[in-house]
Amino acid sequence: MSNEILSSKTLKIYKSKKLNQANFGDFNHSDYQIFLLLVSRLGGVDNKGLYLQPHQLQREHILKAKDLCETFGLDLRNSYVKLQNTCKKLMKTSIIIELKDSEKTREINVCSMAEYNPKEGSISIKFTDDIMPYLSQVKEKFLLYNLKEIVGFRSLYTTRLYELLQEFKETGWMVKSIDQLRTALGVNKDSLKIYNNFKRKAIVHACNEINGKYNFNLQFEEIKEGRKVIAIKFTFKSIAVLDVRNEVTGKTRKFFTKHEMTIKQPQKQRSKKGKEPILIEERKEALGYRPAPPQKKGGFFSSVINFFRKK
Repeated sequence: MSNEILSSKTLKIYKSKKLNQANFGDFNHSDYQIFLLLVSRLGGVDNKGLYLQPHQLQREHILKAKDLCETFGLDLRNSYVKLQNTCKKLMKTSIIIELKDSEKTREINVCSMAEYNPKEGSISIKFTDDIMPYLSQVKEKFLLYNLKEIVGFRSLYTTRLYELLQEFKETGWMVKSIDQLRTALGVNKDSLKIYNNFKRKAIVHACNEINGKYNFNLQFEEIKEGRKVIAIKFTFKSIAVLDVRNEVTGKTRKFFTKHEMTIKQPQKQRSKKGKEPILIEERKEALGYRPAPPQKKGGFFSSVINFFRKK
């Protein structure tokens, strides 16, 4: 009984905040989705409700195209191709992590072994010794969210920004320098060099997509030195935090409520010519992005009612 490991009914992502802020090299969105799906298989608790220790985490996993298809709603045939391509990336791509209180960076590999099986349409991988400490569940130092929260996103920029915001869900605001955002969002050094392009294709796009799925009211404000934008402050709806006591261990943990999903995906505004979508409030560059909050009947009161129902 003491060695019994309990898995969650919903796939969860556990990773350190350092790993959450890292640069994932040349990972594209499909690569990152597969990486997260593999990470979601590490988490769990023992029979006392305690998070698993590093030595208890299983390092070797098999992922099938069917798993990828069912989790992210992808076409099965494309899932085979994506698995095969990502199998190579998992071996070759290095993750760059900034060390605490230091200008030094650490470069680590994701897998020490990655094998593609064309007959079964699956990959077999083994996480490296170097990455395991960043996937261990160490109290307040790791990030936790349900994998299904990012399933509907179609961009790596959106998924990565959403993950960054999860570290600040209690406060409802986050400030990142432009360099930090480029690193964490995985923007290639040779692409989106011009800030306005980076803003439009990465930041504005990600904000639109997050607000389109959740009642997040995500906005951003540019921080400047002279005329140059050096950082961005994001503001969004913070979430309620409850203290929940574990009856077995007697310990109290934080329980985070979730942002409500929007009922209907908002449509992009289009110009009269019907070509490119209009970027909302783009003309107010000094103020940054100001998306309108989703309209929903009884939104405030239904939020309050749902909140107390969950209690």
